[in-house]
Amino acid sequence: MRVVDTTLFYAQSSGGVHTYVDSKRKGLLAREMEHKVVYPGAETVLQGDFIQLPALNLPMAPGFRFPTRVGLWSHIIAGLQPDLIEAGDPYTPAWAALRAARMLDVPAVAFYHSDLITLLHNRISPMLDGATRAYLRKLYDGFDLVLSPSRVMAERLWDCGLHNVEVQPLGVDAHTFHPNRADPLARARLGLGEHARLLVFAGRGSQEKHLPVLFDALRQLGPGYHLLLIGTGPQPDAPGNTTVFEDFLPAAQVAAWLASSDALLHAGDQETFGLVALEAMASAIPVICADGGALPEVVPAGCGLRVPPHDGVAMAAAVRALFEEHDPVAMGERARRHVEAEHGWDKVVDSLVRHYRRLVGARPETRISEHHGPQT
Repeated sequence: MRVVDTTLFYAQSSGGVHTYVDSKRKGLLAREMEHKVVYPGAETVLQGDFIQLPALNLPMAPGFRFPTRVGLWSHIIAGLQPDLIEAGDPYTPAWAALRAARMLDVPAVAFYHSDLITLLHNRISPMLDGATRAYLRKLYDGFDLVLSPSRVMAERLWDCGLHNVEVQPLGVDAHTFHPNRADPLARARLGLGEHARLLVFAGRGSQEKHLPVLFDALRQLGPGYHLLLIGTGPQPDAPGNTTVFEDFLPAAQVAAWLASSDALLHAGDQETFGLVALEAMASAIPVICADGGALPEVVPAGCGLRVPPHDGVAMAAAVRALFEEHDPVAMGERARRHVEAEHGWDKVVDSLVRHYRRLVGARPETRISEHHGPQT
């Protein structure tokens, strides 16, 4: 079976969708399946199984490019002769995936990695909610299957009137993200004493992550607590007890910092999944997160603490409670066991392959001719 993934989110050097595609690819290849990725960039680049196509730069969204030539995109995908196409965003690559699937008469799968309804609600206007739901219904009605990484996101799609939606949680590389990655010199590298409480967050510094909530919490906590931000870009409003690594780091380095920290803080309340929380749990540290979006599904009771969204005072109180009223080491160990049992990538890829085989098996084999166009 040959699977083609297409998404504008793969253009980022890091991020949850990038991790998902790369991890799935590793699993598909191990199962002797073929896998190709079509993604946007500054120019056309053909590099083995990776096809970069030119797309517009988005100045307001660094790291992202927006494809405008749906026809070109769809013909490139069709030319790869996939048995199944998966679209990882609700934008032009999804429409191109649909068009290519119809050209070839092969199944199309969509993965709802991005919560478009909440994004437009918060960034533009709540008045767009109805139109956004109608758009998603029109787009995703054309797909054979829509996968959602969490139940809360699946419910939003069901509320749009979609019925072809199934929950498919994501996974984590429990070998890369492991407590053994801890660096005994990590605190010294940050100029901290050995008894300082090191808190961490890794991810984009976008509006939806609510980093000012973390800053409020660190101001409340004061000396003795330190926050490390990884990959968030510049944060000029961060308090003095914060260190910012502006750029994305390789996974191995992120894993080392997570395993060397005492807890992950996550103030985002719009996560479709929250992969960094899973990576922190795999690193055997507890997670203190906003009680919103998909994070409550990802961080079960006993693996962390939840706080009301948008409340830095409550976040600070939860941090103190973690160290004064709970056993953070035992909580982290419990989190690690949960990840090992429920979120290994092998388990996730097995589930994906079952979906794929069911869909492919439901259709007759039809391929586009390499030289003569669609065959009828």
